[in-house]
Amino acid sequence: MLGSVRLADEDRDRPLRLDLRAEAEGVMLPHRTTQARLTGRVRIAGRADDPDAVGELEISPLARRRIRYRITFAMEGRSLTLDGWKSVSPKRPLTSMTVLPYVLCENGEHVGDGTLRFPLATGLLPFLASFRFPRAAPPAADEHLAPRWDGKPGRTEVWYTTLTDPATGSGVWLHHEIVAPTDGSDAYAHGWAAVFPKDGPVEHARFGPLPWKGHPEGFTTEAGSAVPGRLEGSAGPFTWKLTEKPEGRPLHTFPRWSWRRPVLPASHMLPAARARYSGTVRYGAGELLLDGAPGASARIYGHGNARRWSWLHADLGGGDILEIVAAVSMRRGLDRLPPLVFLRLRRNGRTWPRRAERPAVGWAGIGRFRADIGLPEWRVRGRAGLRRIRVTVTQPQDRTLTLDYTDPDGSPAVCRNSEAADAEIRLERWWGTWRQEAAWRLSGTAHAEVGDR
Repeated sequence: MLGSVRLADEDRDRPLRLDLRAEAEGVMLPHRTTQARLTGRVRIAGRADDPDAVGELEISPLARRRIRYRITFAMEGRSLTLDGWKSVSPKRPLTSMTVLPYVLCENGEHVGDGTLRFPLATGLLPFLASFRFPRAAPPAADEHLAPRWDGKPGRTEVWYTTLTDPATGSGVWLHHEIVAPTDGSDAYAHGWAAVFPKDGPVEHARFGPLPWKGHPEGFTTEAGSAVPGRLEGSAGPFTWKLTEKPEGRPLHTFPRWSWRRPVLPASHMLPAARARYSGTVRYGAGELLLDGAPGASARIYGHGNARRWSWLHADLGGGDILEIVAAVSMRRGLDRLPPLVFLRLRRNGRTWPRRAERPAVGWAGIGRFRADIGLPEWRVRGRAGLRRIRVTVTQPQDRTLTLDYTDPDGSPAVCRNSEAADAEIRLERWWGTWRQEAAWRLSGTAHAEVGDR
């Protein structure tokens, strides 16, 4: 809002401008009174410029026929309060909704007054475009660890954790899985642990199959558990006991709705985009003493493994991460398509592309991301909006572990996993021509996998 103010210690008017953001806990209902919190900037020409002004807004156009503003801001070391309201009138709806008479007070004493107006010609469209209806706060990481399996046959559910020990450069992979066979026989739990030393051969050991009894917090069997804040278990010569401290909000690699409503062949998500791990991992050739090792835990729920797939988790530093799943489905019809790519780059607190399905389907089938799956190198490339990305992942043979899977229908699959892979990532933005916006090179710290039949 724009206008003027006449201060008590002056005999002339000064321009005044308010740039405010209002946040309410619920949707405004015109026949009721809605309270909102105000934050923003107050500027009085030559006297005040406070970008940290705070206040409250009372929105009551029908119940009390007013919209009242109370804003506290700083001016020359003083704390002033702007108090005013729009008197809503059905006879003068436009004027009454856009004109704000007000007074300025200091410690309850009148020190100025004036009038502000909302500039319809230049402000209406930006004002309307600024409305947001945020979703409810996302569930905490702990809530995403609870089992999804509801007893139906033909399902598989996975909890897995990957991390890199910054002290030794070694990678760790802990995999926990439930399989509910298609033939209706009893579900079972199994999994494995693997360590990828920086210098030396990859070591691993399996546990299970074991009866699955269910647990409300996560994965728990006689061999080990993956529950909120804790990972522990044993498999052959391996034992591990770790604490997990989530960092960052959840990240849905696939569309968020696919996790709530499992209609796709599978869905993938990270309860926390990043996490820190401390504790001990003992294995045949040695021991890792972890202290705040970076990594992440992820979840999969679906009908089994894909026909072909690739996966990448890349910690880019500074809280930034890149998550990629590219896969060819086993479903008839979908198995004839090239790999569908789900790519999520969280950078500077924002996630690109905004919609998880954008890389997989594009817009009307145009602009879909592409994946070339192979070994020892695979690639993903694509464009969304004004940005495009190119990713090259290298899984050296001596740092890659080959393991077999069994789907609920009994069919086999093979994955080739490396928690010590390399990755090159290049992000570009269109400025009339493509210019590099950011680039990352990971050497031995990327977590990656390629699988097939």
